[in-house]
Amino acid sequence: MSDLLARHRAVMPNWVALYYNEPIEIVGGKGNRVVDASGKSYLDFFAGILTNMIGYDVPEVREAVERQLATGVVHTSTVYLLRGQVELAEKIAKLSGIKDAKVFFTNSGTEANETALLLATYARKSDQVLAMRQSYHGRSFGTVGVTSNRAWKNNSLSPLNVHFLHGADRHLAQFRGLSDADYIAACVDDLRHVLSTAVSSDVAALIAEPIQGVGGFTMAPDGLFAAYKEVLDSEGILFISDEVQTGWGRTGSAFFGIQNHGVTPDMMTFAKGLGNGFAVGGVVARGDLMDSLHAVGLATFGGNPISMAAANATLDYVLDHDLQSGAARTGALIIDGLREAAPRLPIVGDVRGKGLMFALELVDPVTGGPSPALAARFMEETRKAGLLAGKGGLHGNVLRMAPPLTLTMEEAAEGLGIIVNALEVINAEVVS
Repeated sequence: MSDLLARHRAVMPNWVALYYNEPIEIVGGKGNRVVDASGKSYLDFFAGILTNMIGYDVPEVREAVERQLATGVVHTSTVYLLRGQVELAEKIAKLSGIKDAKVFFTNSGTEANETALLLATYARKSDQVLAMRQSYHGRSFGTVGVTSNRAWKNNSLSPLNVHFLHGADRHLAQFRGLSDADYIAACVDDLRHVLSTAVSSDVAALIAEPIQGVGGFTMAPDGLFAAYKEVLDSEGILFISDEVQTGWGRTGSAFFGIQNHGVTPDMMTFAKGLGNGFAVGGVVARGDLMDSLHAVGLATFGGNPISMAAANATLDYVLDHDLQSGAARTGALIIDGLREAAPRLPIVGDVRGKGLMFALELVDPVTGGPSPALAARFMEETRKAGLLAGKGGLHGNVLRMAPPLTLTMEEAAEGLGIIVNALEVINAEVVS
């Protein structure tokens, strides 16, 4: 055991998980690659859990932060005007498509989702919330309540009265083999039944990830949330789209994940990639909802000058370089390549994704059941080959990957080669 690992285990909670049998310390990065303390280089296909959205050591972001540092002002709080905060809010409000939108900045996706749930429950005067099965929305008291994954729930206590919907669980027997249209119809029937049987009137909101992050990049078929929203609108129920992982063009086919469904929600939450590593989160919502709270509120560090400098530079970079289109191209190369390889690899149960957000589900080649052990084996094999990936899924058997949006076609091909080679090695071990 390394000295740093021993020190980590002595002072950090044991529920703060580390990847790999021999955890690595990342000490440097440039472009879409990082270097560990031993000097080994890796192509980064997980980007700090989708946070280093445009890679490492980006001059535009670094220089924007340095200019702010040079002023001597790192923090003032929201009781003073913050030019960078206003400028970023203007951009996000316009991009959101939400009518008369206003923006509130936080430090993380968890805080953003807490804020959205506060706005919804206050506006509707109800603690009843709908969420999706297999979802993850944060680790705080309220967001754990709307999280539907037992591995991430410490208790059943919650400030909310939550009911969970179908929509990303087509692997279940009752849905297996259904067309998109039939599955959507079945899910909408279930929503109507929940509203008729499991709740009283005045449900506050549905909160949903367009693509489930911790859930292993499982996703509803395009159009489901449009069908859900028709029902929600008829009941006055608000819709919150959790864009913490799907925002800023990552899916390639839309700038925000929910736009793949042809829907404009009442609120969207965001975080992670917007600051390219600097802590930033927030909510963009209809102005009437945002203004409705009667108590004074602030986020001490939310929207601070440093994170706003980084976020403005990051968002400008994404737009100026049309990284959404780039994600569509590089993502298609990788996803198509994985789907082409999958039929000859019995350990691959599924390949799914949109743009630069894709996943492999690994299964026992005999039983077809989830195999967390094979996923762990994949992590070690790709690490050895110089690629960083992530894990997730309801059973811990999903490899989820989301490289920086700046990934080149050459890097995409390189990463695809490493992934397929690792699968071939593991498949040969298991099947032979």
